[in-house]
Amino acid sequence: MKLIKNGSVVLFQGDSITDAGRSREDLNDLGQGYPMLTAAWFSALYPEMQVSFINRGISGNRACDLVNRWQQDCIDLKPDLVSILIGINDTWRRYDRNDPTSTEDFEAHYRKLLTATRENTGAGIILCEPFVLPVPEDRLRWREDLDPKIDVVHRLAREFGATLLPLDGIFAQASAQAQPDFWTPDGVHPTKAGHALIAQNWLRTVEASR
Repeated sequence: MKLIKNGSVVLFQGDSITDAGRSREDLNDLGQGYPMLTAAWFSALYPEMQVSFINRGISGNRACDLVNRWQQDCIDLKPDLVSILIGINDTWRRYDRNDPTSTEDFEAHYRKLLTATRENTGAGIILCEPFVLPVPEDRLRWREDLDPKIDVVHRLAREFGATLLPLDGIFAQASAQAQPDFWTPDGVHPTKAGHALIAQNWLRTVEASR
């Protein structure tokens, strides 16, 4: 399936990794992370396609937060492609606030997002794995909570016919080439190189569909 066509509207959704400091006053601002890099490279490579890119990532969001704002921040925008990166805060809040999200609740919330998208838009969907690297080492404990949530993303991608972007595996592989803190200083938020890594692989995924 061709994920992006001439004149497509591409929506990036997620948490702080997607938000990347975007301006709330300028709704066309894509922030300083992978959405901006992805849009810039795609637009430079294919200027004739006149594709529009929107970023509605919000720092701190969990899957339940996306559910609460999905009508306004997805359906009403009439996207042709929706790219979702969510889940790390569903894990993180268990360890820093004792406010866990069960795997079952995570799946239920995520399923609501995808069902609403399928029922109300004709958009293609890219599901990005949430990821964590062992920086600092206590992040290793998070695997017990995050890995089942990554499995949920895989199942939902199959069920809804979405394209999977395996970021957790991509970052693990990249960490064999450079230390994990080269890619993210806290195991979660990417460095500039980390954001570029996401953008590169996002573009490769779209290219494979062309």
